[in-house]
Amino acid sequence: MNRRQFAGLAAGCAFGAAKRPPNIVLILADDLGYGDLSCYGNTRHRTPNLDRMAQEGVRFTEFYTPMPFCAPTRAALLTGRYPFRSNMTRNPAPDAGMSGFGLPDTEVTLAQALKPLGYATTCIGKWHLGHTAPYLPIRRGFDSYLGILYSNDMRPVQLVENDRVIEYPVAQATLTRRYTERAVRFIEDNRSRPFFLYLPHAMPHKPLAASEDFYTPDTPDDLYSDVVRELDWSVGSILKRLQDLGLDDDTLVVFTSDNGPWYGGSTAGLRGMKARSWDGGIRVPMIARWPGKIAAGRVNKEVCGIIDLFPTVCDASGAPVPSDRVIDGKNILPLMRSADARSPHEALFAMSGGNLAVVRSGKWKLHCRAPQAEPRADRDVSKWVDPRGPDGVTLLAPYEQARPDQYPGVQSGDPPKPFMLFDLESDPSEQHDVAAQNPQVVARMKALFEKLDAQVPRLAPPPKPAGGLRRVKGGELRYDRIPNPPSP
Repeated sequence: MNRRQFAGLAAGCAFGAAKRPPNIVLILADDLGYGDLSCYGNTRHRTPNLDRMAQEGVRFTEFYTPMPFCAPTRAALLTGRYPFRSNMTRNPAPDAGMSGFGLPDTEVTLAQALKPLGYATTCIGKWHLGHTAPYLPIRRGFDSYLGILYSNDMRPVQLVENDRVIEYPVAQATLTRRYTERAVRFIEDNRSRPFFLYLPHAMPHKPLAASEDFYTPDTPDDLYSDVVRELDWSVGSILKRLQDLGLDDDTLVVFTSDNGPWYGGSTAGLRGMKARSWDGGIRVPMIARWPGKIAAGRVNKEVCGIIDLFPTVCDASGAPVPSDRVIDGKNILPLMRSADARSPHEALFAMSGGNLAVVRSGKWKLHCRAPQAEPRADRDVSKWVDPRGPDGVTLLAPYEQARPDQYPGVQSGDPPKPFMLFDLESDPSEQHDVAAQNPQVVARMKALFEKLDAQVPRLAPPPKPAGGLRRVKGGELRYDRIPNPPSP
């Protein structure tokens, strides 16, 4: 009997005749815009597998991230808590000298919640919750890890397996394919026991890169489309393997994004982009599929968000929700299953920097702090240089990257100021501030804001490292090696 057969027998004995908990697959795209999938109205990108997933499950139209940045959203997804509760309100970045923090070990991750139920767990892709030893995924409930520990434009771009660098530099065109192959193998290896696959893809975060099967150099202006098509292929490969193994009906699959798009993406007419608290920065696509458990072909327009995935998965699996802390998320399985269910949130909130900034309640959205202004549409971007762009030596990706003149969202509308109110039913692009016409709505939402804002710790902003970005040398799981070219 080989190791795989023994593991399957042991898992079967452990669960006995009891009903096996469902498998959980969470697929997180990086910087994928609300309008980047054809099932959300995009006519440039073909996403047949995600479209089919939506047809066989439920597609959400009012799904929010708690902050328009990478790390805070990932912390919220894995804990069910707003980022301020874990102090994950900024992105770790080794090349910016921001390496000494991560998700605190006092937080309970979804992987840690599922482990006592016998789940096999893995994280494949971008972690971004701390890249030094105390914060690695294998210390936070994941049995194994493969990926880049932060954004794929932060040097050193190096592929890590568990706690060891296995490749530097990284050919980024291989990432989506390799992550997918590893995910499929994990499913195959753990078919006889419940598993939790967390697949936070690198793409379409910059630098964009797609494998040769999807890259179309003859049309150099559509690299973003190439990347999205390969992400769609990845989802299709996972769904097919689940079906081939007879695991389809026993697996909840969720696909979403960590925040709105960077240049080159699409917000489907929403205002703003990544890093901004307009809806273009914080409203994202979300599709859930669970044959026989989730009604097929529905579109859900209730307000919910990434903080809800933790308690939802706990409910689906039977894992207890931690009772010794505030869990901001709510179980949204009823929203997935029934057209009659309503949002469990009186209000949903979003942050900007370390501050609470936005309240969404029903059709209303209140910017309690002034949202960020969009860049001028007529600015000259001909000389723009991305300091984290591909260089052919340490950061390996195509050179034809998206530029600032490919702004993904709407740039017009009333100028930013505090306490702007928008009716998103009639004005989804946040063009017309109607606060003056609706003082009672403003007062109600302001009260909700102040109640939660009182819980946000007032922390001093982190010091900015002197000298800007550093070109940290890779090859080891350390971030203090600065290249020192030899004298001629």
